[in-house]
Amino acid sequence: MLDLFVPSNFFFSLISRLPGPGGSAGRVRGAVPGRRRPRSAPPSEGAEARPAGRRWRCGGGGGGCALRFCALIMAAARGHVQDPNDRRLRPIYDYLDNGNNKMAIQQADKLLKKHKDLHCAKVLKAIGLQRTGKQDEAFTLAQEVAALEPTDDNSLQALTILYREMHRPELVTKLYEAAVKKVPNSEEYHSHLFMAYARVGEYKKMQQAGMALYKIVPKNPYYFWSVMSLIMQSISAQDENLSKTMFLPLAERMVEKMVKEDKIEAEAEVELYYMILERLEKYQEALDVVRGKLGEKLTSELQSRENKCMEMYKKLGHWPECSALSRKLLLKNPDDWQFYMVYFDSIFQLIDTAWTPPAEGEHLETQQFLLVRSSLEGEVHHSTEQAVAFVEERILKESSSARPLRGPYLAQLELIRRLRHRGYSKQHTLGDPEELMFQYFKRFGDKPCCFSDLKVFVDLLPSTQYTKFINQLLGVIPLSAPTDGKLALPANLKSLQQHLCVVQLTRLLGLYHALERPQKLEAVQDLMLRYRHGLDFGKTCLKTELQFSDYYCLLAVHLLLDIWLEAGEEPAAWQCLALLEEGLAHSPSNAQFKLLLIRIYCMLGAFEPVVELYSSLDAKHIQHDTIGYLLTRYAAALGHYTATSQSCNFALRFFHSNQKDTSEYIIQAYKYGAFEKIPEFIAFRNRLNASLHFAQVRTERMLLDLLLEANILMSLEDSIKSMSLSPEEDDIPWNDLRDNRDLTVLFSWDPKDRSMSEEHRKLSLEEETIWLRIRSLTLRLISGLPTLGHSIQPKNSEKTTENGVSSKIDTIRALLQQLDVAVNSGKRFLEQKVQYPVLGPPPSRMAGFFSSGSCQCQTGLFYLVSEIYELDTNGLEDSTAIQERIGNRFKSLLEQLTDLFSKCKGELMEVGNGSLKTHPCILENLVFFAETISIVLWVCSYSDAVLRPYKSNLQKKKKKKKDSVVAMPPVFKSFQDYLFGLQTLISNAIDHIKGLDISLTALKLEELSIEDNLLLQEEKKFTKTVLGKVQNSYQHAIQEIGELLKKRLDSLKVLKV
Repeated sequence: MLDLFVPSNFFFSLISRLPGPGGSAGRVRGAVPGRRRPRSAPPSEGAEARPAGRRWRCGGGGGGCALRFCALIMAAARGHVQDPNDRRLRPIYDYLDNGNNKMAIQQADKLLKKHKDLHCAKVLKAIGLQRTGKQDEAFTLAQEVAALEPTDDNSLQALTILYREMHRPELVTKLYEAAVKKVPNSEEYHSHLFMAYARVGEYKKMQQAGMALYKIVPKNPYYFWSVMSLIMQSISAQDENLSKTMFLPLAERMVEKMVKEDKIEAEAEVELYYMILERLEKYQEALDVVRGKLGEKLTSELQSRENKCMEMYKKLGHWPECSALSRKLLLKNPDDWQFYMVYFDSIFQLIDTAWTPPAEGEHLETQQFLLVRSSLEGEVHHSTEQAVAFVEERILKESSSARPLRGPYLAQLELIRRLRHRGYSKQHTLGDPEELMFQYFKRFGDKPCCFSDLKVFVDLLPSTQYTKFINQLLGVIPLSAPTDGKLALPANLKSLQQHLCVVQLTRLLGLYHALERPQKLEAVQDLMLRYRHGLDFGKTCLKTELQFSDYYCLLAVHLLLDIWLEAGEEPAAWQCLALLEEGLAHSPSNAQFKLLLIRIYCMLGAFEPVVELYSSLDAKHIQHDTIGYLLTRYAAALGHYTATSQSCNFALRFFHSNQKDTSEYIIQAYKYGAFEKIPEFIAFRNRLNASLHFAQVRTERMLLDLLLEANILMSLEDSIKSMSLSPEEDDIPWNDLRDNRDLTVLFSWDPKDRSMSEEHRKLSLEEETIWLRIRSLTLRLISGLPTLGHSIQPKNSEKTTENGVSSKIDTIRALLQQLDVAVNSGKRFLEQKVQYPVLGPPPSRMAGFFSSGSCQCQTGLFYLVSEIYELDTNGLEDSTAIQERIGNRFKSLLEQLTDLFSKCKGELMEVGNGSLKTHPCILENLVFFAETISIVLWVCSYSDAVLRPYKSNLQKKKKKKKDSVVAMPPVFKSFQDYLFGLQTLISNAIDHIKGLDISLTALKLEELSIEDNLLLQEEKKFTKTVLGKVQNSYQHAIQEIGELLKKRLDSLKVLKV
């Protein structure tokens, strides 16, 4: 009988062909390119239960569903008798496929006038309405058709597509529940229903649907769909005890039933049985399955049975078997590093437990068991002598082989390291580590992997021998003879790779760090000379290929970074940028050049060139989460609001598509029997949903939208409604946040004491979490402003409680308390003065937030809201103390804002004595100032909404009582003075920004000389390029900030109590 499942390793090649967020597919449902589905295989989701493969696949989302193609195939499959409805619907399919949604709607209306009961036409019209932004009309129309519980393929298919575009997969389940009730024996509809449940994670219903499907069509895959659904119930169960006592045992019994009846047919079914036993911790039973007859079906992956056996041996603590099996596998493949690790682990475990092989003739039950078990996999090694002898045998055998293998030589160094760690005196029997590493370099030094191989073992060298070791390596590299003070350069590519390996090791051992500044600059010149010489070997390289000498350039930049960050010499930073731009010109696809340029440009406060660099990286899928922080960390901080918005959208698009895409992957896994991948996909989706970066980008994007779109309180309210923001709701999973950032994406050759440590990683996560909490609370406090409103009956506190108003101010006050706690946590963290490696995680914006005074201003503004509300509740009478507090708050805030503005003064680019100095902190402070002014405006707008009615009432009283003098409460004068002071302050800020713009325009950077004595002509050209990029970035940033402040000033002028 043919295998019912596609092998699991094939599944990954399938993923690349899945429809993306807005993509589509147009192939036969269940069909795989280049492979025919066995006749006995189950139809995949949507596959026609009847023969002849009548149904075709239409992806959902965007505007790319091959609807017309779908209709044509269905028509062709009906025995070449075309359904008149297919012919009528075809023009609508054409319009939708071509993106002409308006014409599709018109065509559907025409058709519905003649054929009112043509349900599919209504749904296609709804799809057109959905794609033209009329979601409510589309939903109403779709629900009309859904209420009729259609069972025709066209309507069901179109409704499924529509609901996916609406992100309402739960409605698809209701569709097919109704269809299954009307057509209870339809294999196709039951299959649809199962996959619809899979999309929404209804595991209990999936189990029931799978068994119902198996009863209709008794095929193994349907049965095992139900079993897998039980496993998913166990994984998602809150109660672990329930999982191990009900769901998994039931799944085990279901599979055992098939085993006893000899109905296990496919590898996927064995994998599923193994997964159940492993989760039940029945490791011996799992081992028996793998070693038994069922294990013979495990053939899709190389050494699948051996790997599973090894895993079970380790969990059972059967170290003799681990030792024997790993030894046996190493005899077959002496270059497989994972088995060397298991081999050494098992030997040292046996040594620690003082295990000895049983003496011949012993019949004690335990010894007999050990004898039998140890003979299963062959000879057991259990001493260091045997390990040393085994490794030496592998090296001896390898030395005579035609293809050199690295594994045995590295295993020798690994064994020495383990013996030294344990304090064994016999480590010297394997040789001197320095000599062994030297010999390894002679054999493999021309391979790019040589450095990464030796990097792991450099701690075996004594620090006093570093220089000697490097000189020894340099001595065996064939370089040209130096003449007239010139460098000795490699004559061929092999020599270049060897020398490059030595230079990397020199950096790793800290020899470059020990140099003085003049020596470092000389080393930079030498490295760049070698880099340019190495370009000769890559003249025939394509643009998509890296130059062989690129690492020379990177190492030179790292030396310059040392000079810049340790001595504060900014010319070194400009030279870094120039060298990297030069390197990128010769090697346009080098990601390390781009990543380092991004980091340095951002450190200098220039975001504009970074956007193009990040875009050219062409980050794929999960990389938006792992390396996206390099862009988004600085996006909101440097004033490029439009580019920031685009950058956040770019990242959020990936996160938002994750839910839908992962559902499709899960469905494919069910179709092709890759059951072991389903929990991985679920975990992957959950990890992305709990991503720290996701929470950060989403929060910053919403703050940015409010900053750019909301002027006064009414527009703020509209913006908050459109975002569905609520001060009471906090949807960030604080306890489950996952730091998915790749903090080692930038290459580093620094010694261990200068490299990023696990402690740095933890501190960075703590800092980013505190900063995210501050930003999230700020966003929630802003979203609470429109909910407060103005109380019609100020003194009726009971009434306001009934109306829910006082509960809103309680929420605001509770959030303020949380903000105070978060701010104090941030201050305590900053007191530690954590310094991250330059190639490690970038620090958050929290330090600038505190040092600029923005934190104090924003917190004070939210306290002002509470005080204004208190005044509104108590009324103007008998509220002298409250008014006095509010007046003092106005004065205090104006002073704090003035102080914040004073930290925005100064030149962004300062030229003096032929040198250039940048002040990116001024730009960051301006961004904080603009953000704080926006919050000022919203709070002023709320204050105005509260005070204006009171003033109107007082003026009416004054008119009625012409003779008597009605004194104006002091709060009005305080507020007017506050508004006037704000207008003056913002006007001054706008004038300052104009001055910055004029100063930047007047700078003639092309005439600027930055350490000309160090720069070659080529470097000067690129230095001018980077200076221009930074200058333009600064100009465009302050222009955008200036425009935003002008809008805020215009809005503020409207507020006149």
